[in-house]
Amino acid sequence: MLVVMKHNASKEEIDAVVDTIKEMGYGARAIPGGQRTAVGLIGNDGAVDSGRLLGLNGVLEVIPVTHPYKQVSREWRAENTVVTLANGTRVGSSDVVVMAGPCAVESEAQILDIAHQLREMGATVLRGGAFKPRTSPYAFQGLGVRGLELLAKAREETGLAIVTEALDPEGADLVAQHADIIQIGARNMQNYALLRRAGRTGKPVLLKRGLSATIDELLLAAEYILAEDNDDVILCERGIRSFDTHTRNLLDLAAIPVVKSLSHLPIVADPSHGTGLRAKVIPMARAAIAAGADGLIVEVHPDPPLAMSDGAQSLYPAQFQELMEQIRVIARAIGRDITRPLSGVAVG
Repeated sequence: MLVVMKHNASKEEIDAVVDTIKEMGYGARAIPGGQRTAVGLIGNDGAVDSGRLLGLNGVLEVIPVTHPYKQVSREWRAENTVVTLANGTRVGSSDVVVMAGPCAVESEAQILDIAHQLREMGATVLRGGAFKPRTSPYAFQGLGVRGLELLAKAREETGLAIVTEALDPEGADLVAQHADIIQIGARNMQNYALLRRAGRTGKPVLLKRGLSATIDELLLAAEYILAEDNDDVILCERGIRSFDTHTRNLLDLAAIPVVKSLSHLPIVADPSHGTGLRAKVIPMARAAIAAGADGLIVEVHPDPPLAMSDGAQSLYPAQFQELMEQIRVIARAIGRDITRPLSGVAVG
């Protein structure tokens, strides 16, 4: 439920609404807007008697939120959320953000080499896994803490913001110490303890859609993070399981405009996991930008055949340069642009 205040409502009147909601046994959150403030009522699973609220000074109207997710919905906040990173990158603005890097951090030389190349080509966020959740327990699981340290070094040298995955609540705290964005992978989308802990770190969170998750389930997972007073959530469409075997997953591009109609949160696309095939990454990246994605997260490796994980879907650096040139044209055709390359090096 949203309590919409009159445009000239005073701070005292807004505080009175907050206090009344708390007296009713619910949580309350003031939501400043461009012209007026609203107060969101949190914690109700059913109908709430709005009569007591309507009688308060400064209240214009009370609007029920019809979706099971509340703070994530456009009913809660009409304006788009823009997540601003430490290096100035803004996810959810008019510019399209490109996150790129290898599936896994393999060595210091590997991650520093590709980080410098990606920065020169226009990426502003470096992705790379320090902890890797693999289907097989015998596959490469990542360098762990050493991988986080190497990502931090790459940030120091290039100014790129860092996004990397946390696998458990304790790992979320560790990743928050080194990275600019905590990634919640598809396998952990409904790991509610991890979602809550990631939200409490105060760091931006990149939440990937689960392997078979509906859009409502994705948005409800995001609600767990916002419920911890962390609004800096970036959603990610990374493909869902399908009966067809020609691609690794089915990249659900329709999810992008659907999410934008339902939620104020930014959404990026992952054409690497969405297809699993290097030759399909660029075409689907183009399509994602045309569909309205706020960014891309793409796997790029200095030498994909030697990659320790996901080499088949990783672009060569030259292919990434081609991708950047093509999506810039598409972004401009729909009134957007690619985030401008970083100037100078911002030490994280």
